[in-house]
Amino acid sequence: MHVLLIEDDDLVASGLEAGLELHHCTMDRVRTAREARAALAQFECDVVILDLGLPDGDGMGLLSAWRRQGVTIPILILTARDAVEDRVHGLEAGADDYVLKPFDLDELAARLNALVRRAAGRAVPEVRHGELQVYPDSGKVLLGGVSVSLSRRELALLGKLINARGAVLSEEQLKDGLYGMGTSVESNALNVHIHHLRRKLYRDVVITERGLGYRLGPPPTQPKENTS
Repeated sequence: MHVLLIEDDDLVASGLEAGLELHHCTMDRVRTAREARAALAQFECDVVILDLGLPDGDGMGLLSAWRRQGVTIPILILTARDAVEDRVHGLEAGADDYVLKPFDLDELAARLNALVRRAAGRAVPEVRHGELQVYPDSGKVLLGGVSVSLSRRELALLGKLINARGAVLSEEQLKDGLYGMGTSVESNALNVHIHHLRRKLYRDVVITERGLGYRLGPPPTQPKENTS
């Protein structure tokens, strides 16, 4: 799950980044509404965490503008504004959830996962793809009932392909899901992760569409094959 965090408080932001990375999230953080607009125009993310008290404007205005422009990315407001009218206003403006500070990190991660599941058209944490079972929230992966250990980026790659539900994703779309804005990415990094997924799971888990990108392959019907 790739999270865009819009938060000007360095202490709050550092705690969120460290905690959510432990929940298998790729984090990008900006401090202002201007930086947020530029970030969302630059890359794709799965969910946005939005603070309302930004240095260059109110986060509510940013939210409303994005929704008017047709931005459909799930947005969770994270704020100290606890008045009922503020919560109603935020939800009516287009927020998908509204969480008050201080907050419990595990609950926040669960709420983010629920938003991403709903955006992908899933109601439950488990994804079944033939003999492949994936639990994106916890990072658990089973193939033929046997646990398979994936790195954070391998899990993120598999999750992007699953959520695309068979659609072809470009190399840039996949890289957006795996790396943050400030991460230096080698030219063959994505191919390395795809190779690892094919080796750890099964050969056709990722299908290459020449000149277009990649998509999730057909479900496996047999236990893990030897691909060495």
